[in-house]
Amino acid sequence: MKKLFLIIFSFLILSNNAIANDISLARFNDWLIENKAAQLVEINEHYEECRNCDLDPLSRCFEESGKPKKQCVLNGDQSLGEYGFKWSNPKYKSNPKIKLYDGWIPEQNVKPNYETLVYELFRFIVRPFKVQRVDTYEVEPSSNPYEFRSSLKEDKYIDKQLKKTALLSYLLFEDGQITIDKISPNDRFGKFINNETKLRSMSVGRSMASYTLAHAICDGYIDSFDTRLDDWPLLENTLYYNQKLSDILNMNSGDHKYIEKGKFINSKNLAEKFKGSLDDHMVSLEQYLFYLKNTKSSKPRFNYNSINSTIALNYVLFKTGNDFEKILEKTFKDKAKIKNSVLFYKTTARPKKEGNANIQFYATRYDYLRIAKAMLDDWQNDTCEGKYLKSIFNNRISKENEKRKGKEQWPFARGYAGQFQAHYKGIDKKRAVMGMHGYGGQHVVIDFDNSRIVVTNAIHENFNYPKIVYGPIKKGK
Repeated sequence: MKKLFLIIFSFLILSNNAIANDISLARFNDWLIENKAAQLVEINEHYEECRNCDLDPLSRCFEESGKPKKQCVLNGDQSLGEYGFKWSNPKYKSNPKIKLYDGWIPEQNVKPNYETLVYELFRFIVRPFKVQRVDTYEVEPSSNPYEFRSSLKEDKYIDKQLKKTALLSYLLFEDGQITIDKISPNDRFGKFINNETKLRSMSVGRSMASYTLAHAICDGYIDSFDTRLDDWPLLENTLYYNQKLSDILNMNSGDHKYIEKGKFINSKNLAEKFKGSLDDHMVSLEQYLFYLKNTKSSKPRFNYNSINSTIALNYVLFKTGNDFEKILEKTFKDKAKIKNSVLFYKTTARPKKEGNANIQFYATRYDYLRIAKAMLDDWQNDTCEGKYLKSIFNNRISKENEKRKGKEQWPFARGYAGQFQAHYKGIDKKRAVMGMHGYGGQHVVIDFDNSRIVVTNAIHENFNYPKIVYGPIKKGK
């Protein structure tokens, strides 16, 4: 019965995603008008108002059998098939310049136009909360947020990058103050974001989970960085049971026979049985692990995927129990002194015991810098959390078996340190530099030795990473 439920669940994810695309485009056009970007919208003069339709949230449109409720079949049009439907006379005509991808914009070998990038930004910062309605573990802001000192200097090259690329924000922090502070101009993406906009981090959330883990260790909930995961029933009878936490953090758990490039693979055709994404916020850790029952780990090697990160965050959830939100508050509210709330996704409608914490993380541009500064302070003050950061740096492993070409971050950082990038090309391996990197060009790179931090937020990594991120870290501005 449980297996049947999970197969149906995976199928419904695809159905809901198809429906969400239609609704998402309608909400996207509303969002454009709200943000005075009506030039990107074309009104459909034959628009008919939908009546007796309740599409918010999507789950209300389905019976338990998975079939759409009658009042949600719009104007009798079920052209997407038995489990799908779409607007028969939508309010807006779709912008023909927007290219819809199966998932996010590919990271390489594409040159997305402005309209496509604006839609991707909508998917980053609006769609999860206005269309998908995700649940979250949200941390409220500090009553005494950290206020940065600034001594700003101009940088025409950063200005040029903001005008021509998908870069949203650039911050350079040196010697205790912000020296470069730039945000996308109003005629680019600036009309859609400001200093209070929560920006999606993608894989930067892995590092945020690791820093949260540090606080759980320092508060005594977890023994150490090297503790074995032999006390968590959720992992029993899977390859992850009794693994060292350090190997989970280093993506070194020997799961490469079952997971490759973020997807299930193996002789049992896991890829065919599991139809969802390993990054899907609707899927709990228990649901992923169902497909990994009776698996054994192979000889460890670096294998970058979301399940290891999800295990790390949900181990904190398991060990802290009802104090999970307390640890989040200590990490971000008390330590980093955030000015706006930050949040992790919570797997929709799943209980804590199933591992319902997801690594997708949101914060404002300045709060990413506040969190990075807290890490810098921990390191330099040799706090308990600072000792944790030093331990993962000293126990980093090579990721050379996953070589990639290009000018983005991956080829520059040749090591991996407990959910952080490390061992940057051309920088002495003893020099303490660790970075967070997420899809689309989200970067938070910290030079612990030289008190320097670079933070970028972007939609697509088509900006000059070597010059504006790697360069300032390597040799300063």
